[in-house]
Amino acid sequence: MKVRSFTLTGGLKLNGWLLAIWFATSFGVVFFARDLQMVVAGWPLGYWLSAQGCLFIFIAIVAVFAWVANRREVDGSESDTAYKSYDQRVNRRFSTYVAFLIVFLFVLSLAEWWGLKKAWLGGIFLFVTFALYAVIGIYARTSEASEYYVAGRNIPAMYNGMATAADWMSAASFISMAGGLYLQGYSGTSAQPGGLVYVLGWTGGFCLVALLVAPYLRQRGLYTVPDYFGVRFGGRWPRMIAALAAVLCSFTYVVAQIYGVGLITSRLTGVQFEVGILLGLGGVLVCSFLGGMRAVTWTQVTQYVVLILAFLIPVSWLAYKQLGNPLAPFVYGQQLEKITALERHLNSSPAEAQVIAEYARRAQFYQLKLTDVANELDKDRQALRQKIRHLSEENADERLISAAKRELAALPKDVVMARDRWTRAMQENLERTKPLGGMPAHAQPFAGNPDGSEEERQAFDVSRRNFLALMFCLMVGTAGLPHLLTRFYTTRTVAQARTSVVWSLFFISLLYLSAPALAVLVKFEVMSHLVGQNFEVLPAWIAQWAKVDPALISVSDVNGDHILQFSELKLGADIVMLATPELGGLPYVVSALVAAGGLAAALSTADGLLLTIGNALAHDLFYRGDSDATGAVRRVMLSKFALLVVALAAAYVAAQRPADILHLVSASFSLAGAAFVPVMVLGIFWSRTTQQGAVAGMLAGLGLTIYYMAVNSTPVRSALGLSGDGLWFEIQPVSAGVFGVFAGTLVTVVVSLLPLAAAVPVEDDRS
Repeated sequence: MKVRSFTLTGGLKLNGWLLAIWFATSFGVVFFARDLQMVVAGWPLGYWLSAQGCLFIFIAIVAVFAWVANRREVDGSESDTAYKSYDQRVNRRFSTYVAFLIVFLFVLSLAEWWGLKKAWLGGIFLFVTFALYAVIGIYARTSEASEYYVAGRNIPAMYNGMATAADWMSAASFISMAGGLYLQGYSGTSAQPGGLVYVLGWTGGFCLVALLVAPYLRQRGLYTVPDYFGVRFGGRWPRMIAALAAVLCSFTYVVAQIYGVGLITSRLTGVQFEVGILLGLGGVLVCSFLGGMRAVTWTQVTQYVVLILAFLIPVSWLAYKQLGNPLAPFVYGQQLEKITALERHLNSSPAEAQVIAEYARRAQFYQLKLTDVANELDKDRQALRQKIRHLSEENADERLISAAKRELAALPKDVVMARDRWTRAMQENLERTKPLGGMPAHAQPFAGNPDGSEEERQAFDVSRRNFLALMFCLMVGTAGLPHLLTRFYTTRTVAQARTSVVWSLFFISLLYLSAPALAVLVKFEVMSHLVGQNFEVLPAWIAQWAKVDPALISVSDVNGDHILQFSELKLGADIVMLATPELGGLPYVVSALVAAGGLAAALSTADGLLLTIGNALAHDLFYRGDSDATGAVRRVMLSKFALLVVALAAAYVAAQRPADILHLVSASFSLAGAAFVPVMVLGIFWSRTTQQGAVAGMLAGLGLTIYYMAVNSTPVRSALGLSGDGLWFEIQPVSAGVFGVFAGTLVTVVVSLLPLAAAVPVEDDRS
């Protein structure tokens, strides 16, 4: 039989056409979004294209590429009887698991109906899911290198796609993305790009993975992403820099996941946030520590089913409740027009105007305090000390005295802390003086107005520029994240790696098509039913979530009318999805399922990330042993030890609540895109790329990205006494990768063209 190969020339021609379609679809649609405002079948065309249309085109791109490329190759697994038998056995086990999960949900629903307490329901969900993941981890334990690092390269394409989807749809996708869409609408503001950029960026990036990276890495039969840099460019430095970059971007990412684990576990069980982190961490370690990629893969397959059911059930319920149709992605456009009308009503409401006036007064109060920070801080201390003495002299209730003492202890310790705290308070109150509590109109692409005043035109240009920059970083970062790319090492053949990318994007899109729908449906529920209620009859879930973390949700009667106004409600991005079942009045068993789904999303990604970090440290950075079987076992044991240390460090950082999940995850994409993608893609497609060019390109891209993020952070600017914002072209720090990617590409090309060394790579004997 004649074996047809997917030649590089023919492949590049196909890649070029598909990349042109990808670019026109994503960047073209976004750039002209303000011009695509005509309503078609009840949908604003620009909104529909960004929220759904582009996703369908992205799926078509990767499917066409895989179909054409795979037709030119012979997949040996098709005629492998043993592999077919293995595949059928996996299918039977998976079907049994899905049936068991559905029966389990039905039984718990009956138990709730019969009166089982909520605490028991939450505990049962937590115990059963953790027990399932632990059983898989223990059953799949291994010390064999190929099993630990790449699951024996024996994972069927569909299941690898499912595992990749679970690995990909982290706490940011499950917990925070719908919340970001709720808060930021289509495109956010000039200072906070967001909204549909996450849907476009995190799905469009898979086109780059399929067309430029995954199949070509799989051809080399490697274990880790830094392996590629060692094999392609030779020497120690390319592998070392790649390993350090993998640790940096993965650690930033995993902190966000462990924060999400603590958030959900504490809500599900009632334990403290820090204890919830440790409980969740145990679930992570039992899989990745014992069985490596083999255990993580099958755990992620089970976790995908949990998280997708947990996401689709509430959004389908809300759609049926509001519109009489559970197919949320296809019908929620009807609510966009209603939300626009509600936004206009709120903007003209006298009660909302009173709230805004009070926020303006508070902002002015903090502004006055900032004119003489030292004196104002001293006044506050003296006033509270006098209040404590007065209460003590009058033998007041001990609770009042204790409250005053806590208030005194909570004052800033010095002038620097006071200035920072009061500046943030002033800025927060100023933000709340804007219409809708600072939230943009939901369906409007970009802030400002291209046909308005000079200031409005500037705001529009900056908002669109930041949207495009962040979308670029998310897409390119997707093609560079080590924990994602390693997943495509686990397939049996290159053809299955291509097919696996298609399955991955399909499974991911089931959630990403529903997230914009959830944001719209929740916003309509809040605006039409929650707002306007008396503070005394507000739902109990608001107070319960506020106890977990006050930053998640807060309400305050700012204008004193005892009625909740929209501007008096503050929701964090991380609460919208988790509170959806309670907001929609669903049974508590659905709330427990959503918490278990969020936990599955966070745990699945944390598993992959910790495994990547441990492998980068042990396999790529530190290990110097032999490459025989004994050395391979030692390398696996060292990877396990490194994984444990990193997990504990990440748990400590997550317990400090460093930032919201979306911000941390977005930053890791900028780092990964700048560090890996320019050199990786040039190394695959340009034979003249040299070792010196690779080293210089990675250092330039990663260094510039870190510099831009650091120099624009408030603590650094304050410590260095820098004035202004330090932004280049008004691009926000989270999108620093846009500069790093271009710098890395330029430096790699220029240095590779210099007559310093031959472009022929030196094979790394540790591959």
